[in-house]
Amino acid sequence: MTDVVLLAHGDGGALSHKLIKEIFVAQLGNPMLNELSDAALFSVRQGKLAVSTDSFVVDPIFFPGGDIGKLAVCGTVNDLAVSGAVPRYLTASFIIEEGLPLKDLKMITASMAETARAAGVQVVAGDTKVVERGHGDKVFINTAGIGFLSDAGSSLSYSRIKPGDKVIINGSIGDHGMTILSQREGFSVSSGLKSDCAPLNGIIEELLEGVDGIKFMRDPTRGGVATTLNEIASSSGWDVMLFEEKIPLRKEVTGASAMLGLDPLYLANEGKFLAIVDKIHAEPAVDILRRHPLGREAAIIGEISEGKSNVYLKTPIGGTKRLNTLAGAPLPRIC
Repeated sequence: MTDVVLLAHGDGGALSHKLIKEIFVAQLGNPMLNELSDAALFSVRQGKLAVSTDSFVVDPIFFPGGDIGKLAVCGTVNDLAVSGAVPRYLTASFIIEEGLPLKDLKMITASMAETARAAGVQVVAGDTKVVERGHGDKVFINTAGIGFLSDAGSSLSYSRIKPGDKVIINGSIGDHGMTILSQREGFSVSSGLKSDCAPLNGIIEELLEGVDGIKFMRDPTRGGVATTLNEIASSSGWDVMLFEEKIPLRKEVTGASAMLGLDPLYLANEGKFLAIVDKIHAEPAVDILRRHPLGREAAIIGEISEGKSNVYLKTPIGGTKRLNTLAGAPLPRIC
């Protein structure tokens, strides 16, 4: 096999089969994927299935804390988890630019395999296409996910949100967005800055099983916490009040944001989720989250209030400002 991906790797012939067997099956193999049929067949229990799909075009494809492969698994797993589902199966489709080093492709698939094992999911079907040099950018990945809706997660809905409910996050914000920006632009930020990319299904399952009163969940990826909460406010019909001093932030993100004129509330996250929780159960929910490695900085950062579907930020000195939905794309290809 050559050292780079060739157009012939995508023509369905000998090199295609070699690529599939020596990289994808070698890293991601399991009984269903190893069949290499046109569809994965599996039995399901009665009840509801959750299905999600996402595409990943992050630049750079390797970054502190992760890579495009890890991100592709986490992104779809997390979308299923915040919807109240237990993720089980993924598909993965690769669009590869001719000339991508095969060692990079192996690293990406190895990362996907490791992350899938950590999340308890299997990649059961996939596809590979190769495009000419200059017609892509290294590699793009699309994943689709299937999960079983859990009993605890089946009641999550915008309609359950009411004034007095608390807004909880499982940790610091803006880590992924600032990491990608610093890597892409070559900014010299702290060496401790890295993406928060992680599968959240484990911590979410523990939360749903351990406490009642979880009304709704979302992961604040593109557009960050502020944009995600605007979507929640718009769909629920209530205001959201955030308390600035309660929001977990790493000093590296705070410093870099101030230097670049960015607001961490609008930076992307890939290992965080927002939960709207009944006020009676909010503190117990935080206690459960803090016992998990991905929730040690969990905090109540806001509350739902009567209003007209707006999001506000209360500053430490008592002032209040409105947080609008992110307009434009200040940092494309963040995920």
